Amino acid sequence: MQSKKAIIIGSGIAGMAISIRLAVQGFDVHVYESNSYPGGKLSFFEKEGYKFDEGPSLFTQPNNIEALFSLANEPIKDYFEYVSVPIACTYFFENGKKVNAYTEKNKFAKELALVLNEKTTSTIDYLESAENLYNNVGAVFLNHSLHNKKTWLHTRVFKALRSIRFNYLFRSLNHHNKSKFSSAEAIQIFNRFATYNGSNPYKAPGMLSLIPHLEQNEGTFYPKGGMINITNALHQLALKKGVQFHFNHPIDKITSDKNKVTGVVVNGELVNSSIVVSNSDIYYTFKNLLSDSKKATKIEKIERSSSALIFYWGINTNFSVLGLHNILFSENYEEEFNALFNNKKCVSDPTVYINITAKMESDHAPAGSENWFVMINAPENNGQDWNEFVKETRKFVIEKINRILKTNIEEYIQTETIMDPVMIERKTNTYKGSLYGTSSNSILAAFFRPANFTNKLKGLYFCGGTVHPGGGIPLCLKSAYITAELIKNDYGK
Repeated sequence: MQSKKAIIIGSGIAGMAISIRLAVQGFDVHVYESNSYPGGKLSFFEKEGYKFDEGPSLFTQPNNIEALFSLANEPIKDYFEYVSVPIACTYFFENGKKVNAYTEKNKFAKELALVLNEKTTSTIDYLESAENLYNNVGAVFLNHSLHNKKTWLHTRVFKALRSIRFNYLFRSLNHHNKSKFSSAEAIQIFNRFATYNGSNPYKAPGMLSLIPHLEQNEGTFYPKGGMINITNALHQLALKKGVQFHFNHPIDKITSDKNKVTGVVVNGELVNSSIVVSNSDIYYTFKNLLSDSKKATKIEKIERSSSALIFYWGINTNFSVLGLHNILFSENYEEEFNALFNNKKCVSDPTVYINITAKMESDHAPAGSENWFVMINAPENNGQDWNEFVKETRKFVIEKINRILKTNIEEYIQTETIMDPVMIERKTNTYKGSLYGTSSNSILAAFFRPANFTNKLKGLYFCGGTVHPGGGIPLCLKSAYITAELIKNDYGK
């Protein structure tokens, strides 16, 4: 009997993951990608001997990837290797303080006690609460569809709801963190985790305090070869399971008849399929592929997440004070988020993130040099003068680095490439360049985030960072799992 066909639109991390899952279920899977390469934002480039991961730079929860190889009955070691990183991030403050965020809980607690005079019990209690919150609540709502009635009828949901406290829902993450720590620096460190889904810690609910569990309790890791090897491994695994990729094949539209999906139009030709999964941005999908302006407008009204401005610098010297992940904090964090979400601007003292994979693999830069991925949070594209924005912000970033590291960084910049929200939007069809689709700046944000399916069209599903459960590599992989399970329940094996 011929296998049932499934079409995936987009070969981002979630698109590849669901292609593997559906292939294992027995579907004849075809992935259509507008770019000439897989991975979406998880891409790579090389310039003058410097190697750069172009997109996401933090790797947590490797079990999500291991699960795909286990499901496919393939040995992961033949495709992918990773190592544990003992320091999740090194934090720098304008007052000269430096904090190493060790991924061993007790060691991190001692570091905060030594540098910030925080009680060790405060840090340990916070991380244990984050673990409990993740295991009792996060694991339920991040692994199941919130829009499927069956989810709410399971006993695990009632257990999860009993674990939710008032502070987690009705007070901001900042308010929650201020009740747990005494130093401004510790509060700022834990406020930062709201940015992991493009949100504002002064508005996002305390529920986001579960995020540190992934990085500080479960651990931070580094994929050998760089983040691009996540893309390479999943692409190769998908090919091994019979998935067919069609690169340079943008989808023109999704077709339907009598409330059922019938396929897609590619380069003017109809490709039939009763199952279509869009891994493309959800706004773009409804607006451009379904011509559903009403639904697109509804999505558009939800507050966007932040975007990013990235400078890829080849630095022809070494900075021993820096590690793999580094944060140079703004002195006025609240002002920075106010500018980001309300004024759609950048402040003169932005928080700067620096990722240097040459710290892990020396061949990622010429001898005696480092490959700097320098990123600041940026507002979504609302028609700003991005040339002026980039010029002004670059100046602020350099001033920040020079102050904190006591250097003149421009002397060492050998090569430079820049990525702004307009480029992100153009390369990935991400609406307004918002990295995570909608923000989580309200207690109901999770329920406003678009579902992984639609009741209007049978056979149409969605996965990726702009639908439930959210953006970032772990959640994109969970999104693929959720959507694949919905398809399995609807169509059987």
